[in-house]
Amino acid sequence: MKLLVTGGAGYVGSVCSQVLVEAGHEVVIVDNFSTGNRAAVPEGARLVEGDVRDVADGVLAEGGFDGVIHFAARSLVGESMVRPEDYWQHNVVTTLVLLDAMRAHNVANLVFSSTAATYGEPEQVPITEDMPTAPTNPYGATKLAIDHAITSYARAHGLGATSLRYFNVAGAYGDIGENREVETHLIPLVLQVALGHREKISMFGDDWPTPDGTPVRDYIHIRDLADAHVLALESNRPGTHRIYNLGSGDGYSVKQVIEMCRKVTGHPIPAEVTPRRDGDPAVLIASSEKIGAELGWDPARTDLETIVTDAWAFTSRLGDRAWSARR
Repeated sequence: MKLLVTGGAGYVGSVCSQVLVEAGHEVVIVDNFSTGNRAAVPEGARLVEGDVRDVADGVLAEGGFDGVIHFAARSLVGESMVRPEDYWQHNVVTTLVLLDAMRAHNVANLVFSSTAATYGEPEQVPITEDMPTAPTNPYGATKLAIDHAITSYARAHGLGATSLRYFNVAGAYGDIGENREVETHLIPLVLQVALGHREKISMFGDDWPTPDGTPVRDYIHIRDLADAHVLALESNRPGTHRIYNLGSGDGYSVKQVIEMCRKVTGHPIPAEVTPRRDGDPAVLIASSEKIGAELGWDPARTDLETIVTDAWAFTSRLGDRAWSARR
């Protein structure tokens, strides 16, 4: 297949692009490098540098495209609270431009990178796709708005689409891993301490209603995540928009993650308890039974040690080049 991957130089987009190239697909990446890494663009993929809003129509006008995987987005929850206008513009408006370009050039196969943030504070766990959606921040709200837009385009224009709602993505695949200048994810933050880039890791509260008092999250390996995108792309049906959760169905606490990072790195990794953050739920665990039953997705790398080991292998190779300017 000939595929357009937006945001294909980012963490998730680059791994998915690598997997697609390895499978023999023709991959065209669009990225403006606001957060992506040039070094993460897979060999064998063609790069078009620019904003999706500016270049999507021209790229798709080449013809011959069989599908689009849309990763390009702003994704920092805290930033979305203080700069919501950026999120509505870059996430929602950009996606509408992309959807119209796909219509104009008869590309009717889409996989969209959505998020567990569309659910907000869950009423129960594991979270299933039929649970209420009530985002607590503009980031989650923009992703939910895009899901609604995709549903309407599918019904009105015959688009075949799948939205994948990620939980906590982690790990690495070969030479590609998490290497952002602004990092908010727990595992890479803990590994920064092991590398000496931070003095200690903060634990936001130790009095949560969980077995060890720290929040519990569902972690999914980046390679398993990429497999889900390929399955969705290959099985989309015209006029149908499917939504699937992506997680392991299990959870690990903040303390468990820190302890595993200590084990894998051999570093003591100092940690301190700080006040809770507003809006943090105690437990977030996904039910991925639906995508397993309908698409046969079966994540193979769900244990925390594998996830941390792969992340550390990537991070330790980078050394002092990690979290530096990369564009």
